[in-house]
Amino acid sequence: MEVKEVVLNKMKEMGRPVTAGEVELATGLERKEVDKAFNTLKKEGKITSPVRCKWQPAE
Repeated sequence: MEVKEVVLNKMKEMGRPVTAGEVELATGLERKEVDKAFNTLKKEGKITSPVRCKWQPAE
């Protein structure tokens, strides 16, 4: 499973807008990997930001 898929699945599990730091702690991935996954998911339109610095799945 790709890092972006792991990040997106964890965000769906958490069920609320989350920060990169929260995803980092929940998945055990490095912060750089999480940030890179966030950028990719944002470009693909799979995540949105309801408030500054927090992200949630676009569904």
